[in-house]
Amino acid sequence: MEKLRIVVVGNGMVGHRFIDELCDRNSHGDFEITTFSEEPRLAYDRVQLSSFFAGKAADDLMLTSEEAYDEKGVHYFLNEKVVAIQRENKCVVTDKGREVFYDKLVLATGSYPFVPPIKGNDQAHCHVYRTIEDLEAIQASGETSQVGVVIGGGLLGLEAANALKQMGVDTHVVEFAPRLMAVQLDEGGGDLLKEKIEALGVKVHTEKATTEITDGDECRYKLTFADGTALETDLVVFSAGIRPQDSLAKAHDLTIGERGGIVINDTCQTSDADIYAVGECALWEGRIFGLVAPGYQMAKVAVSHICSEDAAFRGADMSTKLKLLGVDVASIGDAQGSTPGAQFYTFSDGIEQVYKRIIVSEDGKKLLGAVLVGDTESYPNLLQTMLNDLPLPEFPSVLLLSDGAADADAGAAGLANLPDTAQVCSCYDVTKGDIKEAVASGCTTMADLKACTKASTGCGGCSALAKQVMDTELAALGHEVNNDICEHFHYTRQELVDIVRITKAKTFDELLDSHGHGWGVTSVSLP
Repeated sequence: MEKLRIVVVGNGMVGHRFIDELCDRNSHGDFEITTFSEEPRLAYDRVQLSSFFAGKAADDLMLTSEEAYDEKGVHYFLNEKVVAIQRENKCVVTDKGREVFYDKLVLATGSYPFVPPIKGNDQAHCHVYRTIEDLEAIQASGETSQVGVVIGGGLLGLEAANALKQMGVDTHVVEFAPRLMAVQLDEGGGDLLKEKIEALGVKVHTEKATTEITDGDECRYKLTFADGTALETDLVVFSAGIRPQDSLAKAHDLTIGERGGIVINDTCQTSDADIYAVGECALWEGRIFGLVAPGYQMAKVAVSHICSEDAAFRGADMSTKLKLLGVDVASIGDAQGSTPGAQFYTFSDGIEQVYKRIIVSEDGKKLLGAVLVGDTESYPNLLQTMLNDLPLPEFPSVLLLSDGAADADAGAAGLANLPDTAQVCSCYDVTKGDIKEAVASGCTTMADLKACTKASTGCGGCSALAKQVMDTELAALGHEVNNDICEHFHYTRQELVDIVRITKAKTFDELLDSHGHGWGVTSVSLP
């Protein structure tokens, strides 16, 4: 029986996940897998790009290696771009003249940074923030710069600002909208985020439209704004959003959305049934999903369909929790409260610099969204409450003062109310039921759970919730739950951060000083 030839164009995070998923199904050698990367390396973790400026090398960000692909029998070509698709012959052609035939083609071409049409935007020391090569160029510019400006105050813009700050340059953020993270945060959350970021030494300029970049008087460049004001800088980083990389598909008559993006159906097929699109290049139901987790879901669906299994992509939740310049920020569901009849409950603590807002339905029975700045402890439970349509307490405002702990007083946000289908880990699509099954089969530690399910081995954001579910299931089976820390047990850094948070210690050293002797702990080893 001949092998099914699978060609993957693009080897970013989503393209690599597709290959990983397919390799897991390839124990009988049914597939011949080939992938092309325009970059000089295989897939790496773009989510952690800013850690490059904290001292991590490119190798530290790698998700795979040439040796790993060789072992799995994956053919790969680096620094090589697919420039043509001969659909009638089922063949792709590269910029080096290479021809590779396929039975199924997967477009995982991702996105490219949008650079606003500003006069002077193409000069030296004007950069985008997308690849390791971009970061190396920014780093090189930083060596001869005193002042840096990021144009764009969204998620990636604030990541870029963190990178400039870590380089030691005087950092500014210029945002066209009235507030930072305008898509994810409401006015109150955006105002507090700005205040906290400025307290860290980053200057924020909102409602500024840059019209021109010219030679500066004191610095290398001068940014002129539409309101007549100006700002001088030595270095510019554009982080004003992304656009789907759909030019290859468009050039070969695959259906493209009105505003870009390769149109896909629920099985991630394009208008050509033998060509799939996954990740940020794909347009589903008129939407581009600019987070990695939805791309992973698409990759899983495409693999399932190729393997003749029943799976469908039904959209994805775009809630997110992250740390921006050291500030905890989270956005859930309808954070803007645009649902008709929505009600709002707000908590604001100017002393502790914490802002929380939850948005509930008109009848007060359903959580629609939330904004959290400065304290995101309740994020996992609020997210699960929204995703699973769990009923709210009689007085929903109590959720603002609760960390969402799984007890009766916390209302329906407790773990016992979550259905087995509730997704705990979005990176690897691990459900509560999967964790229950793993515990029943003998998993008693986070190390066991990670090895069995891969939960919390991706971005790590689900580690606290995954452990809560595991501990709850262990207790239900009559096991004694041991939360002590032992020298011989390996914790990830994120788990240690969670432990510090739970114990209210300001640092892990403080945790050891105050509790270590009682636990017999003097050190913890990190993997």
